[in-house]
Amino acid sequence: MKIKIIIIILSFTQQSMAQSYKEIHNNAILIDTHNDILMKMVDDGLLMDSNLKGKTHSDLARWKEGGLDVQIFSVFCDGTKVNPFNYANLQMDSLDVVVKRNPDKIVKVANTKELLEAVKQNKIAAMFGVEGGHMIENDLEKLEVLYNRGARYMTLTWNNSTDWASSAFDETFTKDLPHQGLTDFGKQVIHKMNQLGMMIDVSHVGVQTFSDVINTTTKPIIASHSSVYALCKHQRNLNDEQIKAIAKNGGVIQVNFHPGFIDPSFEEKEKAFLAKHQSELDSLMKSGTDEWYSMDYLYKKYTNESTAMRPPLSMLIDHIDYIVKLVGTDYVGIGSDFDGINLTPQGLDDVSTYPLITKALVERGYSQQNINKILGKNLLRVLKANELK
Repeated sequence: MKIKIIIIILSFTQQSMAQSYKEIHNNAILIDTHNDILMKMVDDGLLMDSNLKGKTHSDLARWKEGGLDVQIFSVFCDGTKVNPFNYANLQMDSLDVVVKRNPDKIVKVANTKELLEAVKQNKIAAMFGVEGGHMIENDLEKLEVLYNRGARYMTLTWNNSTDWASSAFDETFTKDLPHQGLTDFGKQVIHKMNQLGMMIDVSHVGVQTFSDVINTTTKPIIASHSSVYALCKHQRNLNDEQIKAIAKNGGVIQVNFHPGFIDPSFEEKEKAFLAKHQSELDSLMKSGTDEWYSMDYLYKKYTNESTAMRPPLSMLIDHIDYIVKLVGTDYVGIGSDFDGINLTPQGLDDVSTYPLITKALVERGYSQQNINKILGKNLLRVLKANELK
């Protein structure tokens, strides 16, 4: 009889917790600051208002299923693209078409007031984040054009440096860089972004660029999709001093889901996987498929192998925990990098699975108030602070 009572109590407790985390998740404003679906829409001719399950991490129906309220869409191209400003506008066009077709589901917003109104109407609030300062082509007028089209942050560099800011990749691996950190024009870019109300994104930037940004900006900054260097020593992650500097600045770090940024053992696993399938990878690339899409193809083809490489969700939560313990709950959020990464943590298969993050935070003892901050309120605070003239 005692065993039966214990089983009933455990069952009730589990049901209660399930209802609790789902209720917390549904009542929160969930903001994801980084999703690359626009790249796939342009490159592959996909439509995010159709069913893309099995093809992408994201589509409109699955965003709603996952309880997403606000998506900042990455506008991305690498440093080899000819006319990157035009390509940025093409990606923005691709979202505008979807918004026009689905006014009852998704709407572009320009500020926090419009964002909160869209959430109230149960619509996805959409903004852009320009991933790579090379897309302004060294022209402050083009920066303003992208802002006027809805870009509310710009990642100063991608892996490639610009003429005015050095990237984490180049500062780490490239010898004899023409410059490190921000040039005088780079500081003009920072001042212009502050003036416009456009958040400065330090994901991808080098240590010197980061330092120059902190010493130049008058507004809180973001890292739109970065994780913790102390837990995973990748140049794309933020060290303790950088995390503390962002907190002191009043900014926010949006943790990235990429296994290579959260699991220190992933890089060796990936190397072994690619070595095993090297001839097939070479063949794909020789046929004209770029490396990222070639790797994506192999991961989907060899599902059992790729699934075994994916880190547990707990590792992602460890990065959130680390930031919270270092600087507090006011300075961390979510920047998934869905559709810009090939693999994700276990369980986080696509955008419909965001509630698992809330569940994991509940299990680690986070209060509803602090979960609300992590899921969106921290980013809202920084967005609003940048809007203030």
